[in-house]
Amino acid sequence: MRDTSERKAPPVFGIRGFKFEKQNEGYKEEKEVQTWESKLEALETGKQRHPYPPTQRPSMPEQSNDYRVVVFGAGGVGKSSLVLRFVKGTFRDTYIPTVEDTYRQVISCDKSVCTLQITDTTGSHQFPAMQRLSISKGHAFILVYSITSRQSLEELKPIYQQVLAIKGSVEAIPVMLVGNKSDETQREVDTKEGEAQATAWKCAFMETSAKMNYNVKELFQELLTLEKKRNMSLSIDGKRSGKQKRADKLKGKCSIM
Repeated sequence: MRDTSERKAPPVFGIRGFKFEKQNEGYKEEKEVQTWESKLEALETGKQRHPYPPTQRPSMPEQSNDYRVVVFGAGGVGKSSLVLRFVKGTFRDTYIPTVEDTYRQVISCDKSVCTLQITDTTGSHQFPAMQRLSISKGHAFILVYSITSRQSLEELKPIYQQVLAIKGSVEAIPVMLVGNKSDETQREVDTKEGEAQATAWKCAFMETSAKMNYNVKELFQELLTLEKKRNMSLSIDGKRSGKQKRADKLKGKCSIM
């Protein structure tokens, strides 16, 4: 009969690589290992040297004339639904948590081609380094809450404060406070409350419904209108009136291609 008393215990690994244990004949070793999130934070704060020299570092295919819009909000408020409705014209009823997705829309601006880059961020608080990086690289911000959840509005306050801390000021930065799910009847946040919060934050305000396609394109149109450094606009439903075409020729405004 085989003796099982000397059988070696298999290694045990912690979830998401936080720690690992090795047990072998009474010897136990335990140590912390960095996740990609902690490594990103260490690189960002300068506590860890980048594994590649600057000339060899892999980079995102990002153009200097990209206009980066970042969408923030708690989980389940409809951030992804708003972005998908705008970019693809679709809506999904099921909730799928997002870590981070990026969508690109080609637009014409000042008689040249540029890209509207929309970053749909996570509703979780587990990735603070990603959040700070998105803020530092963003040109404009959409802060989304659900009118059916007062808590979702409260969760935007630390995000706004972080935008303020990283950017220094929001007076020259397009920021939209958005109350989504305006089609719902179980309202917890009144329209006047949203307007009052936007006034306190010195940003624009709008209520939307991704499900009913209400104020979705208008939201992005208004956001680009708030941009002071570039003269940009989006054409609603892909059509422009004769007056709008003449204005575009005179001012060089942007429109979806």
